[in-house]
Amino acid sequence: MPNRLGLAKKASKLTVGTDQVIKAIQSGKAKLVFLASDAAFNTTKKITDKCHFYQVEVLTMFDSNTLSKAIGKSNIKCVAILDEGFRDMFKK
Repeated sequence: MPNRLGLAKKASKLTVGTDQVIKAIQSGKAKLVFLASDAAFNTTKKITDKCHFYQVEVLTMFDSNTLSKAIGKSNIKCVAILDEGFRDMFKK
């Protein structure tokens, strides 16, 4: 399933990084958020608090290494899916 993140990235339906993910959540663009299971406490709190407030589902099923490898970057702690179709693909 992590390889689908790469597909979403190529389709420009993914945003990466804590600050960008928070902006996407606040603007209503984020449909689903993946948070690394090994993210720092502060990052985890920021992202989960925003997701709960704006009612965006957050999943912690992958670690940072898996997220990073899936999208071809390094040290990735969170990503947001920006498309309902991709969100539905991950929820199956």
